[in-house]
Amino acid sequence: MTENQSGGPREPGSQWYDGEAGPLVRPYAMTGGRTQPGPTGVRFDLIALVTLDPAAPALDAAMLGPEHRTLIELCRTETQSVAELAADADLPVGVVRVLLGDLLELGCVVISRPVPPAHLPDERILREVIEGLRAL
Repeated sequence: MTENQSGGPREPGSQWYDGEAGPLVRPYAMTGGRTQPGPTGVRFDLIALVTLDPAAPALDAAMLGPEHRTLIELCRTETQSVAELAADADLPVGVVRVLLGDLLELGCVVISRPVPPAHLPDERILREVIEGLRAL
């Protein structure tokens, strides 16, 4: 065993950025080497909203990894977007998408997808509505 930059023991083959950062854990280690969210191939937009499902089955905490549990805890307090979860969990967005796919398949979370741009009202119509309201 060698020493890391802060003088502490270091496992052979582990990388350290510096003494405060600790060891580097590759994203694929957190997802079991997967890069796609689940066998269903669900794609999570950055602005998709994630809510903890109140009807979720009780899961044994040992079934879930620490990153899964972190995402569940973040969703427990409020609905969050995929981008917010990635930032708050300090994980890459790709990792969060894979982990959310796991949680979706387990029935722990509900995903609300954003409205496609084709279904949004035309900007011209919205301006006419605003002008009409101002005229009142």
